[in-house]
Amino acid sequence: MGYEVAHFGLNQWNGVALISRVGLDDVATSFADDQPLFGDPEVLEPRAIGATCGGVRVWSFYVPNGRELDHAHYTYKLAWLERLRQVAGGWLEENPDAQIALTGDWNVAPQDDDVWDMAVFAGKTHVSQAERDAFQGVVDAGYADVVRPHAPGPGVYTFWDYQQLAFPKKRGLRIDFILASQALAARVDSAWIDREERKGKGASDHAPVVIEIS
Repeated sequence: MGYEVAHFGLNQWNGVALISRVGLDDVATSFADDQPLFGDPEVLEPRAIGATCGGVRVWSFYVPNGRELDHAHYTYKLAWLERLRQVAGGWLEENPDAQIALTGDWNVAPQDDDVWDMAVFAGKTHVSQAERDAFQGVVDAGYADVVRPHAPGPGVYTFWDYQQLAFPKKRGLRIDFILASQALAARVDSAWIDREERKGKGASDHAPVVIEIS
């Protein structure tokens, strides 16, 4: 069986992609016409790609990192997430039964259990209250984390840095999520984080996050 691929990337740092065995329709490389920009000059970074796949509108995101709490990239990150909240909430206002999956690297650890040691991250990005509020804002717009109920923490992570033996030392973060609309969440039969994939030679520093739907 063949695969169909859609991707959006401009350089070695940022990029998103989708791959499907059942087709990709209505591919979009931004979730809004006024998706926040960044840089000098400002550009639309390749941080979102969406397509309809088997009747589900799937979005793959690479949420801005934020870098430092006093950095312009942090302000950009919060603006990006706020605009996503507005737009994604609007999709469900238009159609409460919409089948939508918001997936990818969110660069936010919403709960203390999602970080191997909160003391290490004091005063840093990914765990600030503003970032957590922004993530929760998307949830409150009508989306559910459909993986956590099947793979609860603590100590359940999706990312381990390549440096300082973070993976064997279990020094990870949970920053990759699948947020599903209520109509899609009702179809989720199982979910897991494929930690074994992180062990392979040349593996990504992120582990795949998987759901199965009926």
